[in-house]
Amino acid sequence: MEIRKPNIVELESILKLSPQALFEGTLGRVRPTDERIKRLVEPLLERGRYYLIAAEKDNLMGWILIGSIKDQFTDEMIGFIYELYVTQEYRGKGISKHLMKSAIEHLQSEGYPEIRLGVFADNHAVRLYKQMGFSERNITMSLRMPCISQAAR
Repeated sequence: MEIRKPNIVELESILKLSPQALFEGTLGRVRPTDERIKRLVEPLLERGRYYLIAAEKDNLMGWILIGSIKDQFTDEMIGFIYELYVTQEYRGKGISKHLMKSAIEHLQSEGYPEIRLGVFADNHAVRLYKQMGFSERNITMSLRMPCISQAAR
């Protein structure tokens, strides 16, 4: 297995699989369209964020999208992991850990003083992130409201 930046064909494969990746990453709360993925990812790539892939003999096993983000309180630029995904057939083989280690090395070599990521609380990846040394920094809480019909408004 090698971890590297994707070629054009591999990038197209990532974008085709990204709706499923986002669906799973949000624990089924979001089912994005190809167009929505394009609107989310293209601006990131245009601003220098990039994918690293895990591949073996032209088989795309998974990917991680990394780059930087500005801390909203300090204006400091920090490393950020936007997405981590391993395809179904390659799960349970330690690929996520390899992608995370590589991402951390890349972001560290780019000089970021800190690396952050966002994850849904119930996502099983939380365990991996904690094993990799990440800790909870802030918590976003949610209150689901009952649906009000249009007629009641």
